[in-house]
Amino acid sequence: MAHSALSQVSLAVPLNSDTSLPKSVFKNNNVSFHDKSWTSGSSLDFKIAKSRSRNLSVVCMSVQQAHKAKVAVSPISLEDAKEPPLHLYKNKEPYTGTIVSVERIVGPKAPGETCHIVIDHGGNVPYWEGQSYGIIPPGENPKKPGNPHNVRLYSIASTRYGDFFDGKTASLCVRRAVYYDPETGKEDPSKNGVCSNFLCNSKPGDKVQITGPSGKIMLLPEDNPKATHIMIGTGTGVAPFRGYLRRMFMEAVPTFKFNGLAWLFLGVANNDSLLYDDEFSKYLHDYPDNFRYDRALSREQRNKNGGKMYVQDKIEEYSDEIFKLLDDGAHIYFCGLKGMMPGIQDTLKRVAEQRGESWDEKLSQLKKNKQWHVEVY
Repeated sequence: MAHSALSQVSLAVPLNSDTSLPKSVFKNNNVSFHDKSWTSGSSLDFKIAKSRSRNLSVVCMSVQQAHKAKVAVSPISLEDAKEPPLHLYKNKEPYTGTIVSVERIVGPKAPGETCHIVIDHGGNVPYWEGQSYGIIPPGENPKKPGNPHNVRLYSIASTRYGDFFDGKTASLCVRRAVYYDPETGKEDPSKNGVCSNFLCNSKPGDKVQITGPSGKIMLLPEDNPKATHIMIGTGTGVAPFRGYLRRMFMEAVPTFKFNGLAWLFLGVANNDSLLYDDEFSKYLHDYPDNFRYDRALSREQRNKNGGKMYVQDKIEEYSDEIFKLLDDGAHIYFCGLKGMMPGIQDTLKRVAEQRGESWDEKLSQLKKNKQWHVEVY
């Protein structure tokens, strides 16, 4: 947006309105909108959860100024590296980070619990968007007495600047793994996921062992700011895409001024299960020419055949457009449970055959062109 003279009228903008500032933690700092600075009038924490409805307001220059404002980030030296940081901390010598916050980010009707977890790494474990951290939960590995637990990998859900925009934190999107006895139908706490429950049960100030960062497959190519990026995620697989989109639309990154198309397909069970929906909806409102957002709610929507709506059904719905974008060089990303891929691959193969193309040849070409990015677990 072009710079404009500051309005003489200050407006109180409710946090839940479309024109509110991004609901992220600003740490009570001065926040720079374009090259103007704005100081919070009171000590406010802007939390990510969609459940916030407190009667807080913030003072803005004008509705127009706040509408598409981006947040200043630092240190800009994080843009200097030519290669992504890799394996700075190994399993035998992890870095000790500190839990900043743990917040449930799904509604009451969501199956299971998903938490947004912010970890302070003090700037010592830098990463790029699309990379993962390893977490070593405390305690002893029951299969290897005397040894620590195995490392669990989690895609990072923030940009390199973190939720405070200062390069010192990383955020994880973690679903609590619980197991139910098939005979009694009751939860069996003895088999709960060790690491996910450790993280979701953590409290601010708790210590956490970090390894990494790792991964190059899901890095966001930034050589062409006008490129198209098609992102397909299920559940917590949305994590790297949240990082991409914050970098594209929330942060004033001087070295990456995105002006292409980002298209997110997110598959979850129901409306209460949507993750970061407030952030994504704001981008849709502010950047309608650069962002598209399609939700697949398996328990609330039906596909064209009357069955449950999954992400592959949404892909099929827009298949002609997607294939054309891929032909024009678009990048496509997949992240989530590995069970998502067979259905997606089958759909893409069927669509390709209907178009008179060989999916195997097309897939081979996409991989050769480095347009195909998959991270499943």
